[in-house]
Amino acid sequence: MIKIKQVRAALLCGLMAATALTACSGSQGDDAAADGPVTLDYWLWDDNQQASYQACADAFHAANPNITVKITQTAWAQYWQNLTTQLAAGDAPDVWTNQVSYYPQFVSSQQLLDLQPYVDEDKVDLGQYQDGLAELWVKDGKRYGLPKDWDTEAIVYNSQLLAKQGIKPADLANLTWNPKDGGTFEQTIAKLTVDANGRNGLDPAFDKTKVKVYGYQPEWNDGSQGQNGWGELAAANGFTYLDKNPWGTQYKYDDPKLVETISWYKALTDKGYAPRFDKQSTLGIDAVMNSGKAALTIAGSWTINTYLGADAKQKFALAPLPVGPVGVRKSAINGLSDAIWAGTKHKDAAWKWVKYLGSADCQNVVGGNAVVFPAIKSATDKALAAHKAKGRDVQVYVDYTKTPGGTFLLPITDHGTEISQIVQDALQAVILGQSEPADALKKANQQVNSLLN
Repeated sequence: MIKIKQVRAALLCGLMAATALTACSGSQGDDAAADGPVTLDYWLWDDNQQASYQACADAFHAANPNITVKITQTAWAQYWQNLTTQLAAGDAPDVWTNQVSYYPQFVSSQQLLDLQPYVDEDKVDLGQYQDGLAELWVKDGKRYGLPKDWDTEAIVYNSQLLAKQGIKPADLANLTWNPKDGGTFEQTIAKLTVDANGRNGLDPAFDKTKVKVYGYQPEWNDGSQGQNGWGELAAANGFTYLDKNPWGTQYKYDDPKLVETISWYKALTDKGYAPRFDKQSTLGIDAVMNSGKAALTIAGSWTINTYLGADAKQKFALAPLPVGPVGVRKSAINGLSDAIWAGTKHKDAAWKWVKYLGSADCQNVVGGNAVVFPAIKSATDKALAAHKAKGRDVQVYVDYTKTPGGTFLLPITDHGTEISQIVQDALQAVILGQSEPADALKKANQQVNSLLN
């Protein structure tokens, strides 16, 4: 997920300015659906999903002729900037796609409508969703969204680069990792790292100053979560973010288990197996992978079409994350929701749309288009079948959800965007060699907890 400092700052300022506006606009009117046509503004950021949700909007309108859904799609950073501006102006979209890092701030500024009364009245079956997703959007008995999809993480690798180093896909099926020597995961990364003279990282003559292909492309711009790599390995090492999650009050970024994990990441770059933070390409990770300059990375299921779609410039495949010291693979499971603005003049119509988005009727459409894994379990099966029909084996993303202890939640607390920046700054200082992991994470943890207590 993209994290941009300016976006966070704008979001915080905008939400503070918008709090007073919500108190006025939130009390306005009710649905006009009974009196005449209603147009609902619905925002999302993923262009890959727009077509699927347009199909849902068309079907919804056919069943509810008085309600038209107008979809606006903008890229991630612009999405949150625009939403902040609209909230501050008291003219936000009726419904928008929400994300766990941002929604606590909308809750604290009273920008979200409590959906629990609607859920109770319409007897929405919350058990139909993937385990744990419905609870993500609840605080103090109030519900602020219905689950729309979920994602997990896996290793994405370049098949041709593996073959050049004599590594078989089956060799990646049972990788192990530990923070001391990196296990077979580091051995594989080293073997996939090749210098300008064709020597790999296991060769004593390997030249780390002239690397042609890196074995591993890390994601360092990953905020307080580490969703695309360090979070999974830290969890597999026994790390947990909080005293309780969601809505804990004590973070644990100074945990030795996390310190060990970040130290290993730093050592990986020092050995030349991964690019240094200050030498990384300005291109995105997917662009680097498509250029053939890195052999593997860790990426979420939302990137399936990026790596396995027709536009991929390399031949990629998937492998499970390595087993860590705790004895199992651990993947973050994250989900999005659809939320209703507290200030909408069309609450009942907005609820009908959100309920439809959270229903099998819509999520089966999304699953059948093989873009993301819908939140409803039966729709996930449709997504798997759709990917299989396209010749894609993506089962690895689903397997974590069927393994006891195989998934963990990303941290959900107040001050999420501020916390993300604090931790991001600390990790950047580590990877640039400006601070030792233990010192940087201890300081960051103190700053983070001072926001909550």
